[in-house]
Amino acid sequence: MTDLKEGICVDEFWLTQEQCCWKSENVTFENPNDCPKWRSWSQLLLNQSEGAFPYIVNYILYILWALFFSLLAVLLVRNFAPYACGSGIPEIKTILSGFIIRGYLGKWTLIIKTITLGLAVSSGLSLGKEGPLIHVACCCGNILCHLFTKYRRNEAKRREVLSAAAAAGVSVAFGAPIGGVLFSLEEVSYYFPMKTLWRSFFAALVAAFTLRSINPFGNSRLVLFYVEFHTPWHLLELIPFILLGIFGGLWGAFFIRANIAWCKRRKTTKLGRYPVLEVLAVTAITAVLAFPNEYTRISSSELISELFNDCSLLDSSKLCDYKNDDVNTTNGGILPDRPASKGVYTALWQLSLALIFKAVITIFTFGMKVPSGLFIPSMAVGAIMGRLMGISVEQLAYYHHDWAIFKGWCSQGADCITPGLYAMVGAAACLGGATRMTVSLVVIMFELTGGLEYIVPLMAAAMTSKWVADALGRESIYDAHIHLNGYPFLEAKEEFSHKTLAMDVMRPRHNDPSLTVLTQDSMTVGDIEAAINETTYSGFPIVVSRESQRLVGFVLRRDLIISIESARKKQDGIVSASRIYFSEYTPPQPPTSPASLKLRTIMDLSPFTITDQTPMEIVVDIFRKLGLRQCLVTHNGRLLGIITKKDVLKHIAQMANQDPDSILFN
Repeated sequence: MTDLKEGICVDEFWLTQEQCCWKSENVTFENPNDCPKWRSWSQLLLNQSEGAFPYIVNYILYILWALFFSLLAVLLVRNFAPYACGSGIPEIKTILSGFIIRGYLGKWTLIIKTITLGLAVSSGLSLGKEGPLIHVACCCGNILCHLFTKYRRNEAKRREVLSAAAAAGVSVAFGAPIGGVLFSLEEVSYYFPMKTLWRSFFAALVAAFTLRSINPFGNSRLVLFYVEFHTPWHLLELIPFILLGIFGGLWGAFFIRANIAWCKRRKTTKLGRYPVLEVLAVTAITAVLAFPNEYTRISSSELISELFNDCSLLDSSKLCDYKNDDVNTTNGGILPDRPASKGVYTALWQLSLALIFKAVITIFTFGMKVPSGLFIPSMAVGAIMGRLMGISVEQLAYYHHDWAIFKGWCSQGADCITPGLYAMVGAAACLGGATRMTVSLVVIMFELTGGLEYIVPLMAAAMTSKWVADALGRESIYDAHIHLNGYPFLEAKEEFSHKTLAMDVMRPRHNDPSLTVLTQDSMTVGDIEAAINETTYSGFPIVVSRESQRLVGFVLRRDLIISIESARKKQDGIVSASRIYFSEYTPPQPPTSPASLKLRTIMDLSPFTITDQTPMEIVVDIFRKLGLRQCLVTHNGRLLGIITKKDVLKHIAQMANQDPDSILFN
């Protein structure tokens, strides 16, 4: 559908321009665009392809198709599945940390996101499909969990499935199964034991095998951007590679701050009330500015593929328009460095404009009410910068090969510099600057391109990018959106070193209402149903009596509701006056009293407890490593209060002098 904005394949309308022209006998290296089967809209409507009027017709139809695709996407998301917008990775991270977002991984989200993802990408907006595909994979994993009792009733086991699903999503999105496993480990999962590792590996393997069987690219390869560079990199090239890493870190930090500022404005102004108008406005601006430049008119994936490409003698691209007067033969297909011709210089300023355009428009696109990923736009920005630097270094080496920096490894007539490699390194740098990935990023990049021997340049750029970006702001784009949306996510990488105690954080505090508790053997069904209806707590502590407050256990709200409803249906005599017992032994009941209900089996006899004198540094560490939602505070076995994950987050924000009354705590 992406190519529909520019034209249509007459014989088979569902094919892209590249697929349409594969079998055309007219297409050659010298005339790659001579394809009678593919017709632009001006050729189809006016039977003309040259001139001002056909250009205007193509321009208008390009904009109209873009608006149609984006309008359809945003309407489907708004009306049927609001959770289908965005990338989904911040929410997946939050869910895997133990928080529940009901409906986020449901069947409607899966259906609508699958449909609208293709529409959003086809509209030409500066977004990618990789993040949303991870969300789609996790939706599939969650829906499959409902088919098995073992996973349906156990949130911990369900999260293990979601971790494996995230790995499968990256495997499908990039054709990078190993990178998918590492991405799930490094970026998404909160708790990743060894059994989850091999399950993620198996899921990524099956996903990659399925992708290879379908062969979506038509070239029998898994990789999205296959590269075949003929020249090994030199040690001194680490200098420009590190410079690309610095650029990636700077761009990543700038993008995160600018995007979060725009998203805050969207949330706090009237702009957020009109998502359809926002999407249409950004789409119109994108299409109007993108069409005149051939490097922004094509999709971001095509752009990255062209920037990664190593020029051959028969390439007709502007990026490969070098002077070939002195090139008579090639050494095994390897071309020496050559002086740039007019086409290269034209491409340089077009790419410079494309760099500014992509870097700015992505800020306003990411976070709109359509499915939107960040991987491909970030890689596009970095690939453009890398190609610009690669061509600059190449021409510098050609005209000044006698400089000390080039002596000994870059003589005249040799093939020293590969601009496509610089584009690949730049793509990794910008992606790392925005997401702060390191290990998984490098593995994904070499799986994505097949460039195994270029791991060291990728590692140098990724580490430099992370260092620079971390110096300007600790949060990745996903963590920033987690905090912006107010999700209770406890970051495992941050340190807490303040000298406060559990009694300073627990609830209830002074002058607060007492904690809602259940007594062990003195409450009726009606009492417990009243406690459930009057509160929204996820569970209740159980004590021996209200006077002693001696802790016995903890019971979940959901288990109470299910058990009482089930008992009313299956057990005769259960009424509101029926006594509920949580103890092991129950006293004999008078014949005239209503039937009693034993619920000891649903009670957690060993809830996680701490004392009131436990340092908060230890409490925070416990919440991080165990993924707790709450823990009980006691003193000599007597219940004093409770600390929830939100209480911990609020306390951390107060200690960091942040605003505790922000959206995060309200």
